[in-house]
Amino acid sequence: MVAFISSLWEKASSLSHEVNFSQSFRVYTDTMAKYSIVVPFHNEEENVTILYARLKQVMEQVGDSFELVLVDDGSKDRTYKLLEEIAAVDSRVLVVKLRRNFGQTSALAAGFDHASGEFIIAMDGDLQHDPNDIPAFIEKLDEGFDVVSGWRKDRIDNFFMRRIPSGCANWLMAKLSGVDIHDFGTTFKAYRREVIHGIPLYGEMHRFIPALASWYGASICEIPIKNLNRERGKSHYGIGRTFRVFFDLLTIRFLLKYMSRPLHFFGGFGALGIMGGICMAIILLAMKILDPGMDVMRHHGPMFVIGSVLIVSGIQLLAIGLLGELSVRHYYTSQHPASYTVDRLVRLVPVDEHNLMSERQEDNF
Repeated sequence: MVAFISSLWEKASSLSHEVNFSQSFRVYTDTMAKYSIVVPFHNEEENVTILYARLKQVMEQVGDSFELVLVDDGSKDRTYKLLEEIAAVDSRVLVVKLRRNFGQTSALAAGFDHASGEFIIAMDGDLQHDPNDIPAFIEKLDEGFDVVSGWRKDRIDNFFMRRIPSGCANWLMAKLSGVDIHDFGTTFKAYRREVIHGIPLYGEMHRFIPALASWYGASICEIPIKNLNRERGKSHYGIGRTFRVFFDLLTIRFLLKYMSRPLHFFGGFGALGIMGGICMAIILLAMKILDPGMDVMRHHGPMFVIGSVLIVSGIQLLAIGLLGELSVRHYYTSQHPASYTVDRLVRLVPVDEHNLMSERQEDNF
């Protein structure tokens, strides 16, 4: 496959159109694809061409129009070179090259932003997701679901290092979000275009897309998928990444419940603190009135300090809540910057479109 693509690279280079980040236009085919397959890659040179061949075979069997949006997330090996060669021979392939390694969530966000399909399917580039499962996702999308999530029902990962922590995190996520699915962590999911484009992605939020989508009222279902062994290359996942999920759970819980009203969260605790401090102050004042000669600090010093701290901390929490409200207002009234920076876009221009562009350029001169 690599040799075949390389042999066609020079022949197709005259038709290949590369868009630099500094340019203000993008090159797409005239017809919008029905399905967009988004795959982020990071140092996956051994898997790129194999996955491309498998995806191409499956999607051609599906029969509808499709595109492959392949994102290079700052790879240091030959991953981008191979992606560029693939884009040179297949106009259905769009390569998005990021300037550095921004992480999987940002790479997926870049792919989603540049995908033109009505339905978007995301998967990993390490061959642990089987492209033959894609028709099952499409079937559920055709039934009307907005998000179809893959479920690695029979996992083959290390039991103690991956499966137990992942199982705990998925159980907590289901309870906290109210979304009854078994596997939040897998990238292998399908979305309707309007749903995924309405969800801001940053940090490590890609695994929580179903929970965020449910907040927007999306219909969600789950289908079993194959969990394959990694055939080539080195895994980029570790136990440390699994533990970070637990911190993200707190963020998601807060976002789902208080994203648009942070003052209700901080203000509640602030009001309780102020009320508790005022009650202690009233008690101390009553004691002083009843016994003017009593040394309040000597006999009730801890109570005095605690009451003072409660009042001050309550005011601070109220202030944080108000600042949160201002941030929410800014969030809903301003444009959001992307969490990634694109270096270039690469896509093959069909012959008729290439000739049309040349004619337009000649007319401009």
